[in-house]
Amino acid sequence: MDLSVLPLTQPPANQRPVEVVERKGLGHPDSVCDALAEALSLAYSRYGLAHFGAIPHHNVDKALLRAGRSAPRFGGGEVLEPIEIQLAGRATTRVGAHGVPIEELAHESSRQWLTANLRGVDFERHVLLRCVVGPGSADLVDLFGRSGERAPLANDTSCGCGHAPFSELESIVYQVERALSGAAGRELPSAGEDVKVMGVRSGERIQLTIGCAARSPLLPDADAYRALRSELARRALACAETLTTREVHVDVNAADDDARGVYYLTVTGTSAEAGDDGQCGRGNRANGLITPGRPMTLESVAGKNPITHVGKLYNLCAGLLAQALVDEIDGIDEAECVLVSRIGHPIDDPQLAELRIHCDAAPGERPFVQAAELAREQIRAIPTLWRELLDGRLALDRWPLRA
Repeated sequence: MDLSVLPLTQPPANQRPVEVVERKGLGHPDSVCDALAEALSLAYSRYGLAHFGAIPHHNVDKALLRAGRSAPRFGGGEVLEPIEIQLAGRATTRVGAHGVPIEELAHESSRQWLTANLRGVDFERHVLLRCVVGPGSADLVDLFGRSGERAPLANDTSCGCGHAPFSELESIVYQVERALSGAAGRELPSAGEDVKVMGVRSGERIQLTIGCAARSPLLPDADAYRALRSELARRALACAETLTTREVHVDVNAADDDARGVYYLTVTGTSAEAGDDGQCGRGNRANGLITPGRPMTLESVAGKNPITHVGKLYNLCAGLLAQALVDEIDGIDEAECVLVSRIGHPIDDPQLAELRIHCDAAPGERPFVQAAELAREQIRAIPTLWRELLDGRLALDRWPLRA
């Protein structure tokens, strides 16, 4: 492994002149695709362990959502055409004489997730789900079945990135979305779970632009909608002000036109019912954010197998390692990590591991030495991450990644 620990020479994120951060909430069509792909992978993995004592090869990281058609109106509304979702990828469909019920697993895992997370979506009436997962290619299935002396072999040449800690703006964007989505169904049932937050900081001024799909059956008129919009803005501002002393401005549903009666109305609380399609890998990164000013990879993390797919494992490990560097080593106040795999080599032996740390020490001094030691320890633990994913201690789209 080519391991290097370098100084992070640019200022910490909080001190840079400009930041841009985005988060797509649970009900966003891209987030739905990620969630259903990951739910299928977890269900498939658990089925394999229960019935065969091992997780068969699979990568179900291709999902596409085609928006339906709806007619929302104050006090009611209908979904006229269902949301169409295709779950695709490759998987082992037979183990010896036993078939793996991939379509049943896809249907049930999707039903459970949608029912638990999107209150306005009736799975049987509003969703048309197709599972088009096919058998895996012979070379990758064979590679999955082999292992190195210490660890499984990487089934891709890929990279993973992570950083820590969250900046003020990153924390604000993440927590505001969670606060507004969490209010849906409790204090604000007319707010949907399709919440998107874009945060822009210019100097000491933060602008939050928030889109939140409102549920028309629970809003009797435009006055009720405008009251909801104002309450969402108030809650977003209150949440943000607990995380920063900077000046914060909030706009909710900025495309509304009150004079013409144009509002962000949906029947179900997600734009997937009519206005927006979705695709796996186009939304939040593994840590739950989209951060163009930080190291990022375009890997679609959700749905990849948790045993050998470094596109998933290295992004998780990079985030966990960056956080550990900040939490466990005195003097390091910001860290970035990049890991690069090589197909066919043990997953705990990346061809490159580069750490960048922000601290007062010079290269070669104690924090740099400790960082290298901690990196080796965390990388050695990559083959065990699948256990944490399956029992829920480690999860995508959550910060911190580890519960």
